[in-house]
Amino acid sequence: MRLLSKYIWRFSLEKKEIYLTFDDGPTPEITNFVLDELQKYEAKATFFCIGKNIKNEPEIFKRIIAEKHAVGNHTQNHLNGWKTSKKEYVENFLECESEISNAIQKCQKQQLFRPPYGKLKKKQAKKILKKGYKIIMWSVLSADFDTSITKEECLENVLQNTTNGSIVVFHDSVKASKKLRYVLPKVLTQFTQQGFVFKAIP
Repeated sequence: MRLLSKYIWRFSLEKKEIYLTFDDGPTPEITNFVLDELQKYEAKATFFCIGKNIKNEPEIFKRIIAEKHAVGNHTQNHLNGWKTSKKEYVENFLECESEISNAIQKCQKQQLFRPPYGKLKKKQAKKILKKGYKIIMWSVLSADFDTSITKEECLENVLQNTTNGSIVVFHDSVKASKKLRYVLPKVLTQFTQQGFVFKAIP
């Protein structure tokens, strides 16, 4: 449990700030839509990118950086930490770090990491924390990837559970795109009207 306490699950309850996060991109079918919607509300977010997708979609990744969103490491190949050795997992993490560093070049790089599926072994986590990374989890899982729920249920899930300091997980992936196109504009509209600010993870 002591290690879990080093993970970040949410931010300050005192401020009307929400931290939207998007996992698994960049993806041509949906990431540009997400960026367009965020731009309409002057909202900042954090994108936990898969290294191979950065490699395949360098222009979209550059747009994320240019529009002043934060980026984080989500491994090179979306590995499940529980099913992967420490050595293989850390090497895959470092491969993604290299993709991010090469793409960002001289820009300042945040050291943020989110384990795919939220699954990480203690030894893997220790190594990543030792490299100076913050391990970012979440307080609200939108379930936009879940085919057993409707887009309306996904929206209700986010609206009901998000509050001051919430870290909300969405996915800019093909699988989640249909729900995300429905849910994201409504989330941005409703919380903006309530006086919330959308921030990137520092």
